[in-house]
Amino acid sequence: MKTASLVGLLVLVMTMACAAPPESRSQVQPQRATVSGGELHLDGQPWWPTGLNAYQLATDWSVNAGCGAMVDLDEYFGSLPDGAVTRFNVFQQLAVNKFTGTLDFAPIDAVFAAAELHEQMVIPVLVGQDGACEDEQYKDRDWYLDGWEQPTAMPLSYRDWVTTAVERWSDSPVIAAWEPIGEPETAVCGTADCHWQYRTCPADSAEVLREWTDEVGQLIRQRDPGRLITAGLLGGDQCGLVGDGYKLIADSPYVDVLQYHDYDNAGFLPLRLAQTDKPLVVTELGIAAGSCLSLEDRADLIGERIDDYESMGAAGAMLWAFVPDPRPTECTFDIGPEDPIRALPQMARN
Repeated sequence: MKTASLVGLLVLVMTMACAAPPESRSQVQPQRATVSGGELHLDGQPWWPTGLNAYQLATDWSVNAGCGAMVDLDEYFGSLPDGAVTRFNVFQQLAVNKFTGTLDFAPIDAVFAAAELHEQMVIPVLVGQDGACEDEQYKDRDWYLDGWEQPTAMPLSYRDWVTTAVERWSDSPVIAAWEPIGEPETAVCGTADCHWQYRTCPADSAEVLREWTDEVGQLIRQRDPGRLITAGLLGGDQCGLVGDGYKLIADSPYVDVLQYHDYDNAGFLPLRLAQTDKPLVVTELGIAAGSCLSLEDRADLIGERIDDYESMGAAGAMLWAFVPDPRPTECTFDIGPEDPIRALPQMARN
């Protein structure tokens, strides 16, 4: 009987160890990116991050359907200055093998491995509002209410993808912050394609977005405690952000870093900065160039804009968007490997 009891006890202990809550894996490792006194820090030092959006890093045509062109990951991360940050897509579609329809994490694993090799920080974006590079379906109000928990054409619901992704990569030291969704809006669609001219915005849209933000943020924090979470807000008058909506989202205990996206001017930025005492990073700054503006002139404008952000109180700036195959004869936001933007002192000030 004593032997049987001992065996049973050992089995129980082993079972409990295997069933340990996910957070036990991440608590042993201090986070590199933190917030202190309303400011970002990296490795304990003040940090005003600059960097690039490189949404297509996990494209691997031998495995997934991709999102843009393939990138030489070692070359890309090796070209960045110390203290830079890269925001990239960690969408479920990029973890689905296009031949088998099953999950295949290799392309995204490769991005994390390259970033870790070169000690470069990243912001993984778990899904996009407009459905680009996934199902091409705009996420409406119903999605934020309960659609995000429902089965999809892909292997996992969004809820299950969040838990799967965070648990898989929570041990990576290069994650600056998790981003649950890029540019969320909680509108009601009036047409099948949800064209913006036919969308409506119910009075409680901000509350719906806040509840979703809290629920998803809790999922992430339970699996990666101590890691920063950033709200991927565009920052204008989008549904859910109008008036004090932005502040309501900013006040969530599951939001550590706010965002603002600037493609025209920084018109809403002073208001958004005034609505929060948390760090606010302009994570998308896009100025078109090529046939419409010389790359050199754009670089000058970008440098001036970044200086303006800092003087206004923003906590960092990132450019939209790096591509390995820029189109210099067209008017685009493309930033190629040799773009003069990348030589700006503002892009290596960390």
